[in-house]
Amino acid sequence: MSGAVYRDVMSLLSYDRYCAEILAQAELLTSVVQGADMTVPVPSCPDWNVGQLLRHLGGVHRWAATIVRTRAAEPVQAQVPDYAVYASEDPSVVVPWLAEGAAQLVEALRAAGPGTPLWTPVPGGSTDFYARRFTHETLIHRADATLALGSAFSVAAEVALDAIDEWLELGALPMHFEVHPQTRELLGPGRTVHLHATDTSPRASAEWVIDLTGDTIAWRRAHEKAAVAVRGPLTDLLLVVYKRRPVRGGEIQILGDAELLDFWLERVSFG
Repeated sequence: MSGAVYRDVMSLLSYDRYCAEILAQAELLTSVVQGADMTVPVPSCPDWNVGQLLRHLGGVHRWAATIVRTRAAEPVQAQVPDYAVYASEDPSVVVPWLAEGAAQLVEALRAAGPGTPLWTPVPGGSTDFYARRFTHETLIHRADATLALGSAFSVAAEVALDAIDEWLELGALPMHFEVHPQTRELLGPGRTVHLHATDTSPRASAEWVIDLTGDTIAWRRAHEKAAVAVRGPLTDLLLVVYKRRPVRGGEIQILGDAELLDFWLERVSFG
């Protein structure tokens, strides 16, 4: 399995499941923030508090919904608001507004159906990109708010597996070498990273190898020796690769070249 291009291939979740999952993740998020202090800072998104995080997520839901609804063939610039305006959000306003944005996106996705051609910010060019991307965008921002508010975060294994797959696919796109030339510095002989979830069944194949030894970043689901291995519960691995929790501590184990792991986490990003 190569990460050379973004593939509109549903490895674990169907298009319908993605649509349902966007709504489910938004509902879980609204339940976490219901009655919460919207001014609590979000450490994993240091520029925002909880209310501002909700404004961001609801805004990008609406941006994607517009693209899908209009079948946009050209780049559509996301409108970035002045988040300072939303520093003291009223939960009775912003929480239903967030849910409404998720519903608008899912309505547009379901009306368009899978495989419909349109503009996407990465190679692929269909509605499948937005269904998958905003499943995991909503999931990870739910994690941001949940952890910021001191609540326990959990996620279904199949969703977490697909979220890691997608992160690796997006992070391996060759376009990063043009946008962020320093990403190329990751490549070199003997540079491999192994992620291994320790709390899943063998059938889940919850192991990944990130191969930095070639001309591009590649990855595959595999059990192989690597320069550095990261072992831990699946949810913790998900939060580590999305940079939502420190790689050290808790039930995470690092075996081998920890400096390579740090370098990879620092340089690989699609956001």
